[in-house]
Amino acid sequence: MLKEELIAPCGMNCGLCYAYQFREKDLNKQGFHRAYCPGCIPRGKNCVYMGKQCKPLSEGLIRFCYECGDFPCKKLKALDKRYHTKYRMSMIENLLFIREKGVEEFLEQQKIKWKCSKCDEFICCHFGLCLNCDIEKLKSNNKYRWDE
Repeated sequence: MLKEELIAPCGMNCGLCYAYQFREKDLNKQGFHRAYCPGCIPRGKNCVYMGKQCKPLSEGLIRFCYECGDFPCKKLKALDKRYHTKYRMSMIENLLFIREKGVEEFLEQQKIKWKCSKCDEFICCHFGLCLNCDIEKLKSNNKYRWDE
């Protein structure tokens, strides 16, 4: 299930991240060796990628990057470009949606956009696979990325 506390300040939906999904499904028991993560906010990190270099985030002065006067900053733009190119997700688009329509509507949109067509699970944004239905693809190609 996608939850508000899984939306990182940078706009990442941690519920779609491989490290979160691997943890939730305990997939390392199936022979994988990947990091597990409960999400940025649940683990007390305002943002794993942005927090160390962003004073408003590191000091907890803002909840989302769009609340900052420097939005979108150079670091967020670089992160967004990488995610848009490799993973078909835009943190900046996510943040603009949240700013305009709120977190609840964003979560509803995410449920539709990322839901697996075969089950009630969510597609992993990093692999483009449902880690419930398509785990065998990932087992056969550990470096699998979107439609390979």
